[in-house]
Amino acid sequence: GTEMAQRRLLSRLAHDEMEAGAFDLEALRRTLGDESVGARAFGPFKDDLVGELGTLGYYVNEFGIADVVMHIAIAADRVAQDRGLDAIAHDAQESHEAVEALIGRLAEQHLGVTLGAGDRFHLATLVLTRVVAPGASAPSVRGRLDPEVERAVREIVERAAAQFLVDIAHDDFILRLALHVQNLRARAKEQAWSRNPLTRSLKSTYPMIFDVAVFIASGLNTSLGIPLLDDEIAYIAMHVGGRLERSRRADQLLTATIVCPGYYELHELLRSSVDRSLGRAIEVVGVETRADPDWRSIDTDLVLTTIDPPTPNDRVVRVQPFLTESDVERVQAAAGRVRRGRRLARLRADIERYFDPSAFVRGLDAGAGEEGVIRALGGRLVDLGVIDPEYVDRAIEREQLSSTAFTDALAVPHAMGMTASRTAIAIGIADPSIPWGDGRVQVVALVAFSENDREAFQTVFEQFVEVFSERESVHRIVRRGTDFTPFLDELVAVIDG
Repeated sequence: GTEMAQRRLLSRLAHDEMEAGAFDLEALRRTLGDESVGARAFGPFKDDLVGELGTLGYYVNEFGIADVVMHIAIAADRVAQDRGLDAIAHDAQESHEAVEALIGRLAEQHLGVTLGAGDRFHLATLVLTRVVAPGASAPSVRGRLDPEVERAVREIVERAAAQFLVDIAHDDFILRLALHVQNLRARAKEQAWSRNPLTRSLKSTYPMIFDVAVFIASGLNTSLGIPLLDDEIAYIAMHVGGRLERSRRADQLLTATIVCPGYYELHELLRSSVDRSLGRAIEVVGVETRADPDWRSIDTDLVLTTIDPPTPNDRVVRVQPFLTESDVERVQAAAGRVRRGRRLARLRADIERYFDPSAFVRGLDAGAGEEGVIRALGGRLVDLGVIDPEYVDRAIEREQLSSTAFTDALAVPHAMGMTASRTAIAIGIADPSIPWGDGRVQVVALVAFSENDREAFQTVFEQFVEVFSERESVHRIVRRGTDFTPFLDELVAVIDG
């Protein structure tokens, strides 16, 4: 084949030795051979490349850097054997030429190889489309962005914000995502997909965020013709998660009262330490300086006290007057318990409304495949008048975009439109497990959401996945849930701990 085809083969061989797409210098050396050019120099090369790209004003995607360093390694080895790429005609761009010069200089410095114009252009293009994005405030951003891409991204982001009630329709977010999508479109033309080692964990830990990313990916496929794989959807999910983290509401903080009997400014020092160490997790709304406070009147989420309470409970945390590291860890653990308790309490209330005995199936047909199982469960909800057959078809279409197996045991198929007459969940139990996507599951929950329950989508979806992410809980529910009533009893028992 061509020189480029031979390089793609080498790239594929190296990828096969790298577990989950993680950057692994040892695997790279094994694949290329210890005698290859600069086999021992790629650690320093990568460090300098990342550092100097940052100096040029770029954000560097560390998860994609393995691909580029690998291509640089292959290029250096091929050039040393007089197998360089021919130069191609292209319009000169200042940003492109700066990265070309950087790669050429580092290749000579670390690898002792002089790259030709064709290789410098090719490798700079990989860097600019796979692992970097300019800072959103950089003056060159608008000039680099294709108006068609920005328009398409803005439209789909605004639709996603309205569909899922998420706060992502911000100019800075749209601009950064549009830059990513523009690079993605360039990669798609060459079928040069980026791997993402966080795909599985993002999917199981943040299913709602991942679903927003699937919605955006579907819109991009329709408007720009970009076919997306799960790894690429995961990168979009990282953009979405980053935006939501920035816009997270203050009311998600837990409130706390400090109980610290007054002695000089001791209570002030303690409050200052709490704000400094725990300010992102809790908000101090009151300070009690009496030695005999009215404990029953303290109604905050947490109580941080330097004296023993008359009746210990989960929301009261004993701390030292001068906050220690162990105090901070215990407060964080207590805050985590309170948040989890709230989430699961809401889930318990919701499942009793959303489940129906006639929408419970024990013994799913493994031979039916994902589509057959979705149709079987969907038929139960159609009979109840919750959804129409078209909803079932759209749930199958959603499944084809990206598997809804959000944990190793649970799949949650659903359509992206919230068109159900009411929110309902059809449950299917498989024992033994059945194939689903790239893995196997034991529980399938077909979820149908109504327009009136948009907010429930975020809470129920993530909390339901959280319950089924614990292997022991899944085995217990599957083993004992022989019928609807014992299934519901076991699910509630697991939620209650």
